[in-house]
Amino acid sequence: MTTAAPAESASPLTPAAPRAAVAVHQGLAMSAVRLHGGVLGGWQERNAAATIPHCIDQLEESGVLDNFRRVLGNSEADYRGFVFADSDLYKVIEAVGWEIARSGTTEFDAWLDEVIALVARVQEPDGYVMTWIQGVHPGKRFAELEWTHEMYVAGHLIQAAIALDRAAGRTDLLEIARAFADLLERTFGPEGTNGICGHPQIETALIELYRHTGERRYLDLATRMINLRGTGLLKRGGLGARYFQDHEPVRNATDAAGHAVRQLYLNAGVTDLYLETGEQALAEAMDAQWRSTHERKMYISGAFGSRHRDEAFGSDYELPPDRAYAETCATIADTHWAWRMLLAFGPGPYAETIEREIHNALRASVDASGTRFFYSNPLQMRPDRTTEVNAPKERTSWYECACCPPNIARVIAQLSAYLATSTEDTLWLHVYAAADIDLPGHLGSGVVRVRTDYPRSGRVQVSLDGGARPGADLALRIPSWSRRTTFDGEEVTAGDDGYLHLPLGVGGVLELDMSPRWTAAHPRVDAVRGCLAAERGPVVYCLEQADLPEGIDVDDVIVDASHAPRVSGDGDLAPMRVTANHRPARPGLYRPASESGADGDASVQAGLIPFGHWGNRGAGAMRVWLPVDAPPESS
Repeated sequence: MTTAAPAESASPLTPAAPRAAVAVHQGLAMSAVRLHGGVLGGWQERNAAATIPHCIDQLEESGVLDNFRRVLGNSEADYRGFVFADSDLYKVIEAVGWEIARSGTTEFDAWLDEVIALVARVQEPDGYVMTWIQGVHPGKRFAELEWTHEMYVAGHLIQAAIALDRAAGRTDLLEIARAFADLLERTFGPEGTNGICGHPQIETALIELYRHTGERRYLDLATRMINLRGTGLLKRGGLGARYFQDHEPVRNATDAAGHAVRQLYLNAGVTDLYLETGEQALAEAMDAQWRSTHERKMYISGAFGSRHRDEAFGSDYELPPDRAYAETCATIADTHWAWRMLLAFGPGPYAETIEREIHNALRASVDASGTRFFYSNPLQMRPDRTTEVNAPKERTSWYECACCPPNIARVIAQLSAYLATSTEDTLWLHVYAAADIDLPGHLGSGVVRVRTDYPRSGRVQVSLDGGARPGADLALRIPSWSRRTTFDGEEVTAGDDGYLHLPLGVGGVLELDMSPRWTAAHPRVDAVRGCLAAERGPVVYCLEQADLPEGIDVDDVIVDASHAPRVSGDGDLAPMRVTANHRPARPGLYRPASESGADGDASVQAGLIPFGHWGNRGAGAMRVWLPVDAPPESS
């Protein structure tokens, strides 16, 4: 193991640390934001105790580590997994890195020693390391960039190496990653071949490597790759150029298109480039992409990708709940992008989007044990739904294409990075969770203590144990759904930026309105016309078959929207109940419009649970969007 104090040019202990003076907001070091219990803190503890160890075990069982050994002649097993299986290892290493940053654990040190040494032995003298190429198809090295994912794998190697160095001052993996990055620079830099990866991700990794090392050539290579996208370099095949985001240059591409994960990772990289250059054309392109993605193509759960074919975005408002692909990795990629947009442009829709993603799509992607996962996260599971590739009817322990489970592990380990930022005069709280936050030195000294069980309730107590600099402020986000907000009992309203601004030294209690509510979709979302979704705070609810009496099917429940949902319990689930009718449909696929199509109603009290918790009682039907019997009362 090689350890050293982080270099002077190394960036702060955070996943994204811009160097230029472009960012409007500055992230806080993960060591300065410590989650304590509550929903998010508990999730991080479970991630450390269950999810990361499970992922480590699966790397062995799925053959990822054997893929490295067979290159060395130390395994007779066949190559297993997809071409990019190496990236599963790197994501788990990154998760361990951020867990070290969070807790200081040494539990995984011996494993790190073993796997990093294994990668080092497989790496070729010129820096190349990718087991599918080296052990299966050596003649395809950099020959089929559309499909081989070599740069994508390199990107995850780089991000893992940066996490380990920032968290533990450990440089052995960084040396491996830089050697591969240097090879990419020699091969595809200004003096090399024009080439881009079929799966964007290398761009944001190279920019972070520039931030971490101060080596501008990594930024230049990322810039070159972003500039080359959309120039037709990739062989299109049957999927077409839009699948790869290679159909038009980045600065002209205003519509989210193609493979959802690729588009969102690309957007994170482009926003990273803006954060280092301040180029206005990039800012305008990302603003257009944001509006396309979040105003016309995002599921209410914070998920993306409405088509199983190509794992792709659909047309505007094409958001079928039952056929939602909604890949976990797409939401993770968007969380990374949204955070970079927040750093770049400050207050806006970004923090509320991150919060929606964390408490809904991401929460649903892993079960209560932390060891079973969804790859696809539909918003409706029909009773006769069959398991499909990467879209099972219930969570599984791993996948042949296992990109999502280790991705979940790494993003949960770094959750504390997304809670707060600072500006010249203000500490901003964006995502509420029980936490201690070290006050940045330019704002004073001491610890800001946040005590809350949010989102179980809307009560957020904030205090400062220390001293604030005169004139320093505290900004508390007031979500758009909070109809009435108070601070120390007095009703308050958000400013134009969506935040309540207070003197930093003033403690008190923020109370957000957590009244349950019905939510309607845009009328062009044809798939859910005549339906409503129940929400409470940032949490989306669903109706699960397990919460209905025997003989009543989820799809035969019609809710009465003249009655708002009501909370019926507490604890982690905070269940709700709604007034509904059981309306069993008559036989026959079609009928005259003059007939009701039903055999009569029976009143039923339907229980709802948070969408993020569904599927923990076995496979069964579920739906978020519920057919409505009457329009909701105006408020």
